[in-house]
Amino acid sequence: MAKKYYTETIPETEKDLNTSLADGLTTDEVKARLNKYGPNALAGKKKKSMFMRFVDQFKDFMIIVLIIAALLSGFLAKEWTDAAIIMIVVLLNAILGVFQEARSEAAIEALKEMATPNAHVKRGGAIVEIPSTEIVPGDVVLLEAGDVVPADLRLTQAHSLKIEESALTGESVPVDKSAETLQGDDVALGDRINMAFSSTNVTYGRGEGVVVTTGMNTEVGKIATMLNEADETDTPLKENLNQLGKTLTLMILAICVIVFIVGVLKANPADRNSTLMINMFLVAISLAVAAIPEGLPAIVTIILALGTQTMARHKAIVRKLPAVETLGATDIICSDKTGTLTQNRMTVEKVFYDGQVHDDSQDMAETTSAMMSMVLANDTKIENGGDLLGDPTETALIQYAFDKNIDVSTMLEKYKRVQEVPFDSERKLMSTVNKYGDKYFVAVKGAPDELLKRVKFVEINGKVLPITQDQRDDILANNKQMAKQALRVLGLAYKVVENLYDDPSTENVEQDLIFAGLVGMIDPERPEAKAAVEEAHSAGIRTVMITGDHQTTAQAIAERLGILKPHQDSRVLTGAQLDELSDDYFIQHIGDYSVYARVSPEHKVRIVKAWQANGKIVAMTGDGVNDAPSLKQADIGIGMGITGTEVSKGASDMVLADDNFATIVEAVKQGRKVFSNIQKAILYLMSCNVGEVLTVFMMTMLGWDILEPVQLLWINLVTDTLPAIALGVEPVEDGIMKRKPRGRKSNFFNGGVASSIIYQGILEGVLVLGAYQIGLHVGPHVGNAAMQHGDALTMAFLTLGLIQLFHAINSKFIHRSIFGKHTFANKWFNWAILIAALIMAAVELPFMTKFFDVTELNGSQWLVVLAAGFSMILIVEIVKLIQRQMGKE
Repeated sequence: MAKKYYTETIPETEKDLNTSLADGLTTDEVKARLNKYGPNALAGKKKKSMFMRFVDQFKDFMIIVLIIAALLSGFLAKEWTDAAIIMIVVLLNAILGVFQEARSEAAIEALKEMATPNAHVKRGGAIVEIPSTEIVPGDVVLLEAGDVVPADLRLTQAHSLKIEESALTGESVPVDKSAETLQGDDVALGDRINMAFSSTNVTYGRGEGVVVTTGMNTEVGKIATMLNEADETDTPLKENLNQLGKTLTLMILAICVIVFIVGVLKANPADRNSTLMINMFLVAISLAVAAIPEGLPAIVTIILALGTQTMARHKAIVRKLPAVETLGATDIICSDKTGTLTQNRMTVEKVFYDGQVHDDSQDMAETTSAMMSMVLANDTKIENGGDLLGDPTETALIQYAFDKNIDVSTMLEKYKRVQEVPFDSERKLMSTVNKYGDKYFVAVKGAPDELLKRVKFVEINGKVLPITQDQRDDILANNKQMAKQALRVLGLAYKVVENLYDDPSTENVEQDLIFAGLVGMIDPERPEAKAAVEEAHSAGIRTVMITGDHQTTAQAIAERLGILKPHQDSRVLTGAQLDELSDDYFIQHIGDYSVYARVSPEHKVRIVKAWQANGKIVAMTGDGVNDAPSLKQADIGIGMGITGTEVSKGASDMVLADDNFATIVEAVKQGRKVFSNIQKAILYLMSCNVGEVLTVFMMTMLGWDILEPVQLLWINLVTDTLPAIALGVEPVEDGIMKRKPRGRKSNFFNGGVASSIIYQGILEGVLVLGAYQIGLHVGPHVGNAAMQHGDALTMAFLTLGLIQLFHAINSKFIHRSIFGKHTFANKWFNWAILIAALIMAAVELPFMTKFFDVTELNGSQWLVVLAAGFSMILIVEIVKLIQRQMGKE
């Protein structure tokens, strides 16, 4: 078990690591430790070669079925064109898969790039600058503002040191660091104030620390390990397609065997020779080709690709195609707080002065002592006329002044700083001495409890009076009330003096102060986030907040967003409390908790896995390095495009270009549309294929003339492409966000699709067989048996092709009627049906009839063909009406 250096004293740490804080390590010792521990760098898992990645793409069950179909089509049925089309689809699918897999490995590479190139360390009594990869445990590292921490350090000195750790811990403001020894073995990562972690940023002050871990043993290294070990969960789409492929294969093989056996047995015994065997085998193969929706993988890919374009217009950038459909199945959104549900920007929300609390909408004059104190006791840099650089707490105060239309630059010039007492983490105060006419204005800000110890007076409505105990109690009560609302509270005080200080120290400057006020700040929720959480709830999706921030802050934000109702403390769980729960208990009671505070990266992965163990499809949002393992573990990881680290983006399936939580809800809507459209395409393709199979099967059983392989393949080519793709761009159906998530166990056959495929396929087959029978008795060749059979077979061929185009209109809605004002709103669908109908009818052109072995039909025969097509629409509409009456919708 790793040693917990934050509980050790500095001398104990120095002894454990066998180093010297004064001189650092010797050259020989560094070499020995470099050999022992290796370079201070992150290691990725062994990469597959491009060839092996390509080979892996062909292990998918549906792909294997398609390859077999292509081989049989080519070598046995001699239909090389169809075989080539199938193989092109398979190869494109494999190339796309390889490309997506290569992109998904960017997370580890991004982690490696976060390492600082150089660091200042003590070696042999001298301070030297070395590459961070050469750092070893026991090295003494010097830190100052602007540095990136090169390894995990136990701090030995901290002079006003602040380190920004939000990418690692999720905390929204820089952490005040200290060298003091901490008590307890389960201190949360964000509370280890005597530690500095690899790849975090020093924002203020300076310090020293001794390296305790390097490379993969650091906290960021543990994240890299989790990324390497994260389970690659199959998407619901992939699971559904695999299931579909297996089901289809068994059904098709069974039908082909039956057709082959029955065809041979029904033949005269004298005709049962090798020629008959080969012909029936070719019929069975043609039937298999007709039954397999070989265009399905391509159509699904196209629908997903079109979905990604739509999402991109809504600021959601999809990195992996299956993520589009997965979004639509989402049950749980586990959201990071900082930068995702909140703005990742400290904002003043309340100011207490003159004995009253004022909210941020009320005006505040420049001459108010509270305003002067918050502006003058401030190290924020103002650049480019308004860009604020500095500590987020201090920039929030300047932004507040801007919002009150105060010319801060002029104010700072007027009350120029001449002396200061810098912030110190022990006394928790900062003071400046500023020109104030012929006198000097001392502005002080800091921790309210520390400030009050130095206050003797209070200003009320411009009057300065000695402070009473009741007033002190009132100030502390307001401080406590603001803290309960998760506000970060600063105290403000001032005094006016006649002369500058000979020794501007805390003992001289920060005494006999006049209390000016309290200011309460928070990283506020995004304005649109509350509505997005509510819409997600109405769609049956639960939002869970996971953050490294403090419990009170997390609970307050969750209540403001509607994730929690007021006073639901039992639904908030800290990382320390989570550690005490067994996996079995946590999986059983995961639904009891809506907010997780002070958690580590390991906790986030555990939360995602617990929901998945309950059969839920989980989306995880986040922007920091600490979110990367859970982003990869989740069914769909959602990174932030603006504030997100390259690590979190690399581990994500989708990136929000605007960092807007509401964009996730819009993406869910688009994901549901994509699933619905794929379901419509499958309903259309499968019912048509059932119709084809039934037609050939019954013709074989009844001993009728059988459609030729070229005719079946032409129907597939015309009807399985344009109409199916056009169904993929159908607009969002009304009320789609009022439906509950369909769940992990659902598939494309749920919601009445399976029964619709069966009855619509049978109906199609019956209508085609009916057209064939009518064709034997109408037309110009009645009385000529041979030519009449040719006409009947042609009518069956054209009916089978055109009826599928009529049926594409049926497939626009699974239960709703097509007789509505929006039915033909999709212009792409209208054009697809028209073009496909013209191509199908083109076989009747004189120079095409011989190629397809068809006859030219007259008007009455065409009327039968079109009547069968219209009958398909009318009968399906009647069935839908009955289903709606029975409440099946």
